[in-house]
Amino acid sequence: QVQLVESGGGLVQPGGSLRLSCAASGSFFRIDAMGWYRQAPGKQRELVATITPAGNTNYADSVKDRFTISRDNNKNTVDLQMNSLKPEDTAVYHCNAMFRDLRFRSLEVWGRGTLVTVSS
Repeated sequence: QVQLVESGGGLVQPGGSLRLSCAASGSFFRIDAMGWYRQAPGKQRELVATITPAGNTNYADSVKDRFTISRDNNKNTVDLQMNSLKPEDTAVYHCNAMFRDLRFRSLEVWGRGTLVTVSS
């Protein structure tokens, strides 16, 4: 199976930047799409950005032109560079990965999340 561990959250002022990182470990055949989702207090979890192994990306409209997702297929990591942060970006950010296990089954895994707080 796969485990995801996020890092890089914290407190930042509006207009500031943060970089989140997520590393996948465990036994698997390959990792397919990876992404970041977020859940703000009292709200449902929502997509932030996803990236395929080929580097194709998809962003929520609310973060386009401010956030950049990237991945390192050799290291099984995915990062999220967040710029021009706004108070409404405050949320717990979760890493997500679709992967093929050793039986080639398509499975999904979530990280525990890292808190991002944007406040002055």
